Amino acid sequence: MEADLERLTVKIRACRICVDNPVGRPLPHEPRPVLLPSSSARILLAGQAPGTKVHVSGMPFTDASGDRLRSWLGVSAEEFYDTEKFAIVPMGFCFPGQDAKGSDLPPRRECAPAWRAPLMALMPQIDLVLTIGSYAQSWHMGEARRPSLTETVRDWRTIWNTPASPKMLPLPHPSWRNSGWLKQNPWFEMDLLPFLRSEIRYRIA
Repeated sequence: MEADLERLTVKIRACRICVDNPVGRPLPHEPRPVLLPSSSARILLAGQAPGTKVHVSGMPFTDASGDRLRSWLGVSAEEFYDTEKFAIVPMGFCFPGQDAKGSDLPPRRECAPAWRAPLMALMPQIDLVLTIGSYAQSWHMGEARRPSLTETVRDWRTIWNTPASPKMLPLPHPSWRNSGWLKQNPWFEMDLLPFLRSEIRYRIA
């Protein structure tokens, strides 16, 4: 299983589907798939897609969003990048570019259909998926996802108590652009984050 995952990861890191066979406009720059799958970690971080800094570094969450996410999880950078503890597999592996307003575009539509199911099949040990943002929630949570991100995250207790494997915890994206959302929804930091941190610590101890 581990060797199969390594082989698949090599294929993904060489992927050029969004340039050579794109859905819609091709990726406007050279592809650089970024992911850290794991054959042993129990926790999967299912994010959106790399941003500009991650595209340069080649490592996930090497930006302000990563700092905030690590704070939410209550983990150090060393713990965060330990693939014995966390698998980090976004919905889109390459930086998708930006719109006219400077916001990151949605994850490329080619990624998930091509790679996500085979990746998940090779990580059966995952027992907690943190669905970060609406794209990850849509793919991983299916009918458990509510009509909006806010409703989905607010209903985290019901989602957690649903008999399903792996367990799911929905999160907003940790981008600075969501600072207003955090102020409008103080229950997230008061109620969800303490529970999240206890579940993380239980799995990485």
